Amino acid sequence: MQILSTVAEVQAFSARQWSTGKRLALVPTMGFLHEGHLSLIREGAKRADGVATTIFVNPTQFGPTEDLSRYPRDLQGDLDKCQSAGATVVFTPEPKEIYPPGFQTSVEVTQVSQGLCGEKRPGHFKGVATVVTKLLAMFRPHLALFGEKDYQQLQVIKALNADLNLGVEIVGMPTVREPDGLALSSRNTYLSADERRQALALSRGLKAAQALAKAGERDAQVLLERIRGFLTDAKIREDYVALVNAQTLQPLLRLEPGVPARALIAAFVGKTRLIDNLSVVAG
Repeated sequence: MQILSTVAEVQAFSARQWSTGKRLALVPTMGFLHEGHLSLIREGAKRADGVATTIFVNPTQFGPTEDLSRYPRDLQGDLDKCQSAGATVVFTPEPKEIYPPGFQTSVEVTQVSQGLCGEKRPGHFKGVATVVTKLLAMFRPHLALFGEKDYQQLQVIKALNADLNLGVEIVGMPTVREPDGLALSSRNTYLSADERRQALALSRGLKAAQALAKAGERDAQVLLERIRGFLTDAKIREDYVALVNAQTLQPLLRLEPGVPARALIAAFVGKTRLIDNLSVVAG
């Protein structure tokens, strides 16, 4: 497994891949890897001849009051995990390598970035879109894999890839969960034992709404209140709870057969902001 730290090294690697006709998968991450990330690397290895993983805590997607300085990091542990999962190369740049002096360009996806985390974290998706566009341009992969846990992010990346004609196959992979249902997240490390138990309200609320819809309930407000009941019982502070069209991310008033829907939630467990989502189908 090669470890790359500069854009020039990445571009040279990409050129070699293309010259030999090898298919490349890209898995961008912010490090502190867990089984969710590793599932993306393994899937990439199945679909391509090589897998490039990036480990970069992107400063432009953090707001001024967010947790950039204390975001968990474990580079050596991450490298070991990447190797065990089958990564071919790992890109570990410094911020100045991605954003050198004089950097002045950004990418903004204006529609699917609205509302939800886009509303609650102003500027977040501009930072995500910019760094992902740079990584796709550097590596020129045939496919790139992202987890569905960050569902709005996935739709932003699909949109920028299509709108900018980047030609990459964007693959969304199912959320990986603990046996009790908690979605894996690097931020779970912030949770105390009690907060870890409280956090189960997110997935349990979503599953309850999913079951209610399957049983025939189509009113969005009823489904949302079902989710909120779990948050209230667990004494968790809601950031947002929403039922949206799974493609456009526009809010839904009712579920309709044949219209893909997604229930999304963001909430604070103690001081830690967690997100989760599930597909919801009209029964």
